[in-house]
Amino acid sequence: MTNHIRRISSREIHKGNLVTVRLDNVILPRGTEALYERVEIKHGASTLAMEDNGDVWLVREWKYAIDRPSLEVVSGGIEPGEEPIAAAIRELREEAGLTAERWTPMGFVDPFTTMLKCPNHLFLAQGLTHVDQEPEEAEVIERVRMPLQEAVRLVMEGEITHGSSAVAILKASLLIPRP
Repeated sequence: MTNHIRRISSREIHKGNLVTVRLDNVILPRGTEALYERVEIKHGASTLAMEDNGDVWLVREWKYAIDRPSLEVVSGGIEPGEEPIAAAIRELREEAGLTAERWTPMGFVDPFTTMLKCPNHLFLAQGLTHVDQEPEEAEVIERVRMPLQEAVRLVMEGEITHGSSAVAILKASLLIPRP
């Protein structure tokens, strides 16, 4: 499929550490002129850490944007020049105090494709070793351990609402054979 929307002009209206906002003048397929807003957020990596018995580690943290706690897989931004797997390894150590012997890539998700560009790479981490947590200054994180099927239930009941976490948990539940 090809793009039938033609960009006439584009201007960056905000560039911050995490977010860039661009305003594009476009011509739609039937000839109408319109404005498109495009937001690009720092790309990310999300990791579901799994113990040998099938329990998973999630993190609960107060999220400023939604003004409430959120139960999620370990997630964080990919630094400039950093590979997604390197970001996943770094974030797992920082946020959950874990390292992993085995990493399974589970693809990536685009959280909101209409106006947001923010691919988030998904990983399953296994063969875990516990190390000291190294959270960033703004992070106050509670680690939560539960069976994978309990995490699936929380996704299905709407208690886990972070999109990348929901996708990672559901993908892992299909990849990992049940006992």
